[in-house]
Amino acid sequence: METAVVDSLDDGVIVRRAMTFEAFLDWTPEGGLTEWVNGDGVQYMSATRYHQGAVRFLTVLLTYFVELHKLGQLFLAPYAMRGTPGGSVREPDLFFVSIDRLHLMRDTYVDGPADLVIEVVSDDSVTRDRVEKFDEFQDAGVKEYWVIDPRPSRNRALFFVLRDGQFTPVKPDAADVYRSTVLSGLEMNVAWLWQESPDLAQILSRL
Repeated sequence: METAVVDSLDDGVIVRRAMTFEAFLDWTPEGGLTEWVNGDGVQYMSATRYHQGAVRFLTVLLTYFVELHKLGQLFLAPYAMRGTPGGSVREPDLFFVSIDRLHLMRDTYVDGPADLVIEVVSDDSVTRDRVEKFDEFQDAGVKEYWVIDPRPSRNRALFFVLRDGQFTPVKPDAADVYRSTVLSGLEMNVAWLWQESPDLAQILSRL
């Protein structure tokens, strides 16, 4: 493994090292997100509390729904996804793999595109989540992609569904409820994402 070529960048990178895919699987730096992109192992800064709050809520909500309906499995970082053979290895904040595709799971990553991928935006991840990963996940064949931005004064959720090989934006309805195409039957009020202390017991009782 080669030495680090950068120590810090404005886009949240702490370390970037040239390494093979096999070396990346054995790389275990402390803290932050790690991904393998264009032949480099990349470590990013740790997430903010707004990011963690959104991830925590979505983890509880979607784990409950997926297990209730026996749909497959929900995973969260640092478990990774390699969407295409030989392609980059990403660590989405959360992703769902349907029950009939669980054969793609490996010990440390899923060897193929997840059915649903969710990224929660931080200050340093805007371009990665909205441009770089958008294109990668679309080309890999991810069926549904959510980009959740919980940062103060933003509170924006974007939802995309793969149609004819292209991500197509899908808006919540007039009541601000989003209905997933991958998690059939899931109806999520987008406003739940921005609540400081959502009433999870009440929300889960509606699913």
